[in-house]
Amino acid sequence: MIEQVRSFNRLVTQSVGALQDHYLSRSLPLGEARVLWEIGPDGCDVRTLRTRLDLDSGYLSRLLRSLEAAGLVRVRPSADDRRVRTASLTAAGRRERGLLDRRSDDLAHSLLAPLSESQRERLVTAMGEVERLLTAGLVRIDVVDPESPAAAYCLGEYYAEIGRRFEGGFDHTISLAATPEQLRLPAGLFVVAFLHGEPIGSGALKFHGRRPAELKRMWVAPQARGLGLGRRLLAELERLAVENGVRTLRLETNKSLVEAIALYRSSGWREVDAFNDERYAHHWFEKRLRP
Repeated sequence: MIEQVRSFNRLVTQSVGALQDHYLSRSLPLGEARVLWEIGPDGCDVRTLRTRLDLDSGYLSRLLRSLEAAGLVRVRPSADDRRVRTASLTAAGRRERGLLDRRSDDLAHSLLAPLSESQRERLVTAMGEVERLLTAGLVRIDVVDPESPAAAYCLGEYYAEIGRRFEGGFDHTISLAATPEQLRLPAGLFVVAFLHGEPIGSGALKFHGRRPAELKRMWVAPQARGLGLGRRLLAELERLAVENGVRTLRLETNKSLVEAIALYRSSGWREVDAFNDERYAHHWFEKRLRP
């Protein structure tokens, strides 16, 4: 598997011209061209740029200085917060980005042109699958404070979505509690999945000593669905439960969440009798965990 990945990487870097000092026959190497494209016509703050591209801050600074010296980019303190630096394209930078866009289209055409129609379809389909799998591999899952901005964002999106999907909506004030204190170690924990620094999923555990723990607040952002993130979040929460001495996990869910119900059943959870009086629940599940 490793040799196949390395072979694929070598072919791609050669095919897209990443080995050349002048990417797409322009004066910029690939790294600078990508930063120019990512800044975009509306500009971008440097912190977001670094997160999107997964670049070391020192290396990104060198790339931006080079683009500034070439007259393509301008880096200034933000008008809203002078502690935040914002990169924007100059008029020359916008022209260069437009030219790079056109040449990128030409490069894509050159890769497709020699192939038959069926080969093109196979290649583009395979590229889509590779992109999804590589994106899934970039997701990281961290334990965070349940009152952190990332956790607050996930909870807000979670409440909004189930409010749309539940019959009659959802009011978290009359649902069984899962307060920040209950989702913070040692009482529990909260995890957030990040992609390029942005929160795209969450889940939580509530511990009850020797009694079964509860799984709470499982959510995946719509744009991240199809990456297998729900199953990965569930597996990570099960692993963290075992790590914290839990032998049995429980959860309750609403009948409208058919995807979640299918996930639990296919992951070894079994449906059991109601073990609480959650008014929004129609199904209760339990899973015995292996140390």
